[in-house]
Amino acid sequence: MSDKSGNGIKSLRTSTAFRILNFELYTRPNKIIMTFGFFCFVTSFGYIFYMRQKYQNMGYYAVTTDTGNEVYVKKKSKWET
Repeated sequence: MSDKSGNGIKSLRTSTAFRILNFELYTRPNKIIMTFGFFCFVTSFGYIFYMRQKYQNMGYYAVTTDTGNEVYVKKKSKWET
């Protein structure tokens, strides 16, 4: 390999194991895969936000228990027993 300006990590001498374990350092960005991953991320985040809003509109709110778990509890007025 020649040491040209702009080659970055590709110009360094590395082992095959390093190249296999750090595959993303040696490949070009794939715009189709990045778009698909971004779409999946936004969709899952949107679904979580939708479900949280749905429970809040039904009268539930998130409560953290002593063990650290998040539980949804129905809102009660002061007049209810």
